[in-house]
Amino acid sequence: MARRTNENMSISEALQEFVQDNKLQKGLDKVHVREVWNSQMGPAIEKYTTAIKLERNTLYVQLSSSVLREELSYGKEKIIRMLNTELGRELIKKLVLR
Repeated sequence: MARRTNENMSISEALQEFVQDNKLQKGLDKVHVREVWNSQMGPAIEKYTTAIKLERNTLYVQLSSSVLREELSYGKEKIIRMLNTELGRELIKKLVLR
């Protein structure tokens, strides 16, 4: 285990350093995107969402309703902006609805 360089480091700083040192950010992003999708899109859309997958800058969302998929396809850019705003950075550049 590495020695701490700063004895007065806060817990949040220590956790952030741990995430960076162990290259865990991609995994955390995948979990966070799923949580943000469900919170921002609401329970009605969450009910029809069967799978969410983040690969590079593309978010793949599988929906069980073709009607809902068509409706959401009209507002892809707005959905991307809304999710990125909630994530706090531009993580998603493309949205693919399946």
